Amino acid sequence: MEEQQHRQPKPKQPRTRREFTKEFKHDAVELVRATGRPIAQIARDLGVYDSTLGNWVRQDAIDHGEREGLTTQERTRLRQLEADNARLRMERDLLKRTVAFWVKETSTP
Repeated sequence: MEEQQHRQPKPKQPRTRREFTKEFKHDAVELVRATGRPIAQIARDLGVYDSTLGNWVRQDAIDHGEREGLTTQERTRLRQLEADNARLRMERDLLKRTVAFWVKETSTP
């Protein structure tokens, strides 16, 4: 009986995130809307994942008021507000530490 070799599976490499232009996304969504072909088929033809194209189609429907959800503009604004909030919290915490240090330094003889 031959001894079977146990091979270790190769570690999965993280997928590199591809960037697509707004024009490409728009044209892909228009293909879905205009042709009525399945998203999976159009995605395969374009070389993108069907879930990616599906997300673009869903977001386009939201942006056109055809579906509930945050519009692209609202999502952008929300991201900006969250970043501002994080920065302000950091600045506040720094000021708290500075004041606490100052009080400690000035109150000890």
